Amino acid sequence: MTWKELCVPLLLSLLQPCTQSLKPYDLLYDNGIEAYYKNEYQKVVDYMEGSLHSYHQLRLTKIRCRLGCKERYPMELKPRFWGLSFFNVMLSRAACVTKCEEGSLGTLSVHRVSEDIKSEFYRRIPYNFLQRAYFKLNQLDKAADAAHTFFMANPEHMEVQQNMKDYKISSNTQLVDREQCSHIEEYYDGVKLYDTEQYRLAIERFEEALKQYYQADAECRAMCAGPHKFDEYEYVEYSASLYEAIADHYIQILACEHECVRELSTRPGRLSPIENFLPLHYDFLQFSYYRVGEHVKALECAKSYLLFHPGDRDVSENVSFYESLLPEYMDPGDIKPRNEAMQFVSRHILESEVLQSAAAGLGFSYHEPDFWITGGDRQDENRNPSGTQIELTDVTGLLSGRKAVQKIDRQLREGGPLLYQGVKLVFNSAHLNGTQRVQLDNVISEEECRELRNVANMITLAGDGYRGKTSPHTPNEKFEGATVLKALKFGNDGFIPMKSARMFYDVSEKARRIVQSYFMLNTTLYFSYSHLVCRTALQGQQDNRNDLSHPIHADNCLLDPEANECWKEAPAYTYRDYSALLYLNGDFDGGEFVFTEMDAKTVTSSVKPRCGRLVGFSSGGENPHGVTAVTSGQRCAVALWFTLDPTNRELERLQADEVIQMLDQESHGNMNINPRDEL
Repeated sequence: MTWKELCVPLLLSLLQPCTQSLKPYDLLYDNGIEAYYKNEYQKVVDYMEGSLHSYHQLRLTKIRCRLGCKERYPMELKPRFWGLSFFNVMLSRAACVTKCEEGSLGTLSVHRVSEDIKSEFYRRIPYNFLQRAYFKLNQLDKAADAAHTFFMANPEHMEVQQNMKDYKISSNTQLVDREQCSHIEEYYDGVKLYDTEQYRLAIERFEEALKQYYQADAECRAMCAGPHKFDEYEYVEYSASLYEAIADHYIQILACEHECVRELSTRPGRLSPIENFLPLHYDFLQFSYYRVGEHVKALECAKSYLLFHPGDRDVSENVSFYESLLPEYMDPGDIKPRNEAMQFVSRHILESEVLQSAAAGLGFSYHEPDFWITGGDRQDENRNPSGTQIELTDVTGLLSGRKAVQKIDRQLREGGPLLYQGVKLVFNSAHLNGTQRVQLDNVISEEECRELRNVANMITLAGDGYRGKTSPHTPNEKFEGATVLKALKFGNDGFIPMKSARMFYDVSEKARRIVQSYFMLNTTLYFSYSHLVCRTALQGQQDNRNDLSHPIHADNCLLDPEANECWKEAPAYTYRDYSALLYLNGDFDGGEFVFTEMDAKTVTSSVKPRCGRLVGFSSGGENPHGVTAVTSGQRCAVALWFTLDPTNRELERLQADEVIQMLDQESHGNMNINPRDEL
């Protein structure tokens, strides 16, 4: 199987420009959201479907143009004029791609979108809006497919399953994942057939899965050939020589292409890839071909698998066994691994060497993951047809170089003094069915709750603390927030009483001291982030609602329910150690705080908010949590995150400490400093 056979047929004929420009998908998406909040559901469907169409057409056009231009201008270098011939090919490809893309898309700059929008499409958020809009329009089949598509990438949204039941789709209706990865689906179809010993049918599926995998790999690598930034440089002042600039950009592209192995083996919405994904195709095939009597192909596939895992004892035994089954006139040495597997592995090894060499030479950091971790081996009796029994090595939890959350390395204690009179212990970890959890009441008074809610209603801004997104977790609620420093600034400017701003500061400090004391920490607990936040149910958006106000998550790691792990890596706030929520009211519907198991769906305990109630807990994967939907009213709380590492202290909190210190000194007449200077 060659590269040309894997590419889209007639690439060159597809390079002809079309006459109609493509509308930017981010603009259509924004229009769809605006229509949703106006309850204009037909417009929601039109805009969202249009945005998804543009999104897919944009990707298809880029792939088509880049692969087509690469085919049109092959890298045929002349040894004597290597530099000139190389750059001639590069310039020709660049002009070809630009002409091709502009011919189909129009002005390319209008199709540049923010990383946030890219993330929302990757997470299939448009389908969440679509399923609701189709439901409102009574188009239940389309609503169910949209809901199913969204759910496949958001398995923690278990409520969407209930939505699909509510659509009353008949049991024999096959739900469609509109964004399914065909190579993964073909692979799983093959596994099902293999498990039922339908080996010929399984072979067809695995062979089709391999064909589609290598085509997807070519497309993934083509998508890497776009603009990149070299993280180690400040681009405003970036100045590099010709070779430095080429090296910087090329290494970003190469690293992206190298990571396609992980991307193509990761199901939508999952953090961890399917272990040993590509090699397992050949593993299943080697035994399937053996069972249907095609020993040469079984040997080819077994040798292909050994390219990825040269030391695999089971498959090495199988190679010897298959060779013994060949006719006498055949030389086992003439049976080679498959060409596409040899080319793939050779390229992968060379890429790794180039990346590691470049990391050393250019001074950037690069860690090569173990892409072919063997924790995904088939553990069935069919894997070793020769009958040799091999002791299996336990490699559970080793997933492509990701760092799983380790057990807390400090002594876990709780039950320390609550420090303040009237604060009441309601439930400890045992009552809340977990580790390092506590529920307290009477942390603040009714009067303090009312005052802080007044502060919230006067100074919080929609989207504050959520990168400007007014509905960061659900389209059915509005989120508003403010920090302590912002409250002090408003107090200093006279928009709110300074005593009210000071109360926010004092209350959060009180909560910090209680959490530190109760969990009997031997070191200081520092603020990592403190936020006064209210979430308000949007009118007209609550019918048949089953989503969460805040999806199940952990505070210092990336929760992976399917792998039953929590990965302590960016973009998680890995430095957070403890979290606390101090509630200001309970006069709303829904909005319960819930702890779950790591599967993100088994609720272990729940807490109904009310004035003065505090929930504190350690921030790791031992405490997945979320918030049920707020279906009416407004839910307000002081959200606090803490760290044991002073280098990760909240900067705004340090500035607020200085302002408070100055205010205290000024009130005693010791200094004549205007705190506005600090603000």
